[in-house]
Amino acid sequence: MTQNPLPLAGVKVVEICQVAAGPFAGMLLADYGADVVKIEPPEGDALRQWPPLSGADDDRYSENYASLNRGKRSVALNLKDPAQLAYARQLILEADVLVENSRPGVMERLGLSWEHFAEHKPGLVYCSISAFGQSGPRSREGGFDVTVQAAAGVMSVTGEPEGAPVKCGVPISDFTAGLYAAFSIAALLARVRAGGAGGRIDVPMFATTLAVGALQTSEYFGTGRNPRKLGSAHPRNAPYQAYEASDGWFVIAAGNNRLWQAVCDAADTRHLLEDERFTTPTLRATHQVALRDLLQPRFREFTVAQWLERFNAAGVPNAPINGYAEALADPQAEHLGLVQPITLPNGVVTRTVGCPVWLDGAPVPVKSDYARLGEHTPAEFRADAA
Repeated sequence: MTQNPLPLAGVKVVEICQVAAGPFAGMLLADYGADVVKIEPPEGDALRQWPPLSGADDDRYSENYASLNRGKRSVALNLKDPAQLAYARQLILEADVLVENSRPGVMERLGLSWEHFAEHKPGLVYCSISAFGQSGPRSREGGFDVTVQAAAGVMSVTGEPEGAPVKCGVPISDFTAGLYAAFSIAALLARVRAGGAGGRIDVPMFATTLAVGALQTSEYFGTGRNPRKLGSAHPRNAPYQAYEASDGWFVIAAGNNRLWQAVCDAADTRHLLEDERFTTPTLRATHQVALRDLLQPRFREFTVAQWLERFNAAGVPNAPINGYAEALADPQAEHLGLVQPITLPNGVVTRTVGCPVWLDGAPVPVKSDYARLGEHTPAEFRADAA
């Protein structure tokens, strides 16, 4: 474990978020040492009901919820009740950070707007996560990960060329927004610690999803054409995709001429080095379907393990197509300390993926405590803030 204090130790965060993007941002802050209190409605964050639910029928706890809410305290408040709303307002005034992912307009109607807190606590870092942002023609629209993936172009480049639209299997729009939010909060906290003002952070999932599509947007800006679906292939490199062996699939990535030569050496296809269609990365990408059709019969002659052994020996980046069971069991995952044992509030012992980052030569030591709905009181948090 790191010997130095975690970088956000002493920072107080109030989170008014549900499901994924906001709770992920809050968890990242908690991982780095912040004290996060999550204000939930009396029925709880909707994610608490998502399976898998572990434990006895009368005391079940969502492992999905646990994966995004470690290290937080839970306060259950009905924000439509004036007295409980006042509790929430006071908690925020005593915090350093507020993270919320309500639909734009909700916090204003509750009297918890940025304008209110900018007047009463100018040092507050106030972060709002929403589908399209706090202003603009679509700001009042709601959204979920799949709708944002569709709107921001991700689904147009995901899947096989002639296949139906598919989303990225990982909720990339949710978690990209959460990462941008946590990074922006940390940046503003640095400004506050240096004597500057707090401020409002507006994180539109639509915009952050477009931002991480930098290679696709730059392709459009440079060519005037929409990028297209290529399955596992790459628009500018080849061979750089999944291939079928005799017993399954594997991936290789040869992004330059040296690696292309190494592929041909490992596959005994050196005659392809003389083919004028494949002499440069650009030409190989242009003719990648023809290249795939020439390589694929050869790759079906041996097993996945045999090809990976050959490509490892040749120094060609490669991988099997792992499921999550195989990925989590990878020796590198063990070395990085990714899989951590946890005990849920109902006593069920399970596992989670911890913080993937190392600080000072060791994994970030994440908190492993999980709150029952409404386990804590506003007074506890306020006492700690004093």
